[in-house]
Amino acid sequence: MTRKTVRIAMNGVTGRMGYRQHLVRSILALREQGGLDLGDGTVLWPEPILLGRREHALKEIAGRHGLTEVSTDIDAVLADPSVDIYFDSQVTSAREEALGKAIAAGKHVYTEKPTATGLDGALALARLAHARGVRHGVVQDKIFLPGLRKLKRLVDGGFFGRVLSVRGEFGYWVFEGDWQPAQRPSWNYRAEDGGGIVVDMFPHWEYVLHELFGRVTSVQALATTHIPQRWDEQGKPYDATADDAAYGVFELEGGAVAQINSSWTVRVHRDELVEFQVDGTEGSAVAGLRTCRVQHRGATPKPVWNPDVPATEAFRDQWQEVPDNTEFDNGFKAQWELFLKHVYAGAPYHWDLLAGARGVQLAELGLRSSAEGRRVEVPEVSL
Repeated sequence: MTRKTVRIAMNGVTGRMGYRQHLVRSILALREQGGLDLGDGTVLWPEPILLGRREHALKEIAGRHGLTEVSTDIDAVLADPSVDIYFDSQVTSAREEALGKAIAAGKHVYTEKPTATGLDGALALARLAHARGVRHGVVQDKIFLPGLRKLKRLVDGGFFGRVLSVRGEFGYWVFEGDWQPAQRPSWNYRAEDGGGIVVDMFPHWEYVLHELFGRVTSVQALATTHIPQRWDEQGKPYDATADDAAYGVFELEGGAVAQINSSWTVRVHRDELVEFQVDGTEGSAVAGLRTCRVQHRGATPKPVWNPDVPATEAFRDQWQEVPDNTEFDNGFKAQWELFLKHVYAGAPYHWDLLAGARGVQLAELGLRSSAEGRRVEVPEVSL
């Protein structure tokens, strides 16, 4: 067995997502399992270089996990020929420039979404990566969640017949920050810093819908700021200039309609923080982060509307749980493994910068739809 060291510059690991999901639960988890076996006698050994602006924070994380390499100089790291991959989980406003530098330096790139602040920038990155001949991938973690993998299994097996509609509910109450600390960074609520739930979540909905049910062909959205003032990490009040809730209707190729509510101003009365209900001619399913329940056409009860008497049926009990039937690894780690196999073993991979651009496009058109109060067509994008 040959061990190949893969040096990965990881920019943004001081943030919640970059640290927990990408560094700890993906890259360090791969090291804990002995590396990634490519199946040809080669084991990839990821060696992270922690990159960011706050050296003291980087050193603290490195010390906590027995790592040695940290840097605040992105140009120097990208100029190092031993660095193979650049990963970005910075704030959105800083991502486009950094990715452009990494691609120009000939590095393979893997990045959180959105890939840029606008479609033009996102497409420019995809075209630059294509011209430069580097491998590139965009995090699309939701489709690797156990609940959505079960849902895809149902779609692929023809369980639904013709899919009629998809209903999605995502969100939770993010504290304003005055009497309880907010559980999301304050920049998420400032449009000038790249914040907003449309920019954050519509790219997710694009790839979930595209992957499972078909390309989004139109969007009609209402984005709003329900909480106009919040308090930042220092306890200082600030104006919330970004949308904190969005209500979207998406037409899909093939005729299905998706309705998805996204909100940081909703209190949870559902089994999981995100749930999708899919209704088809032959059956329905409700999928969350981990679970998926189904009701087939042949087992569908016959409810009768009668508001004069209490409900006599426990509707949730009429659904059947979809079994795991396999072990589900962490979704972020699973996609890291696929990307590394794509780079070093030529494995197929289609969650690239062009796919990322589709997500940016949907967010951009969703905001346009909200601002103009109309339905907006979503044209196909290409290199």
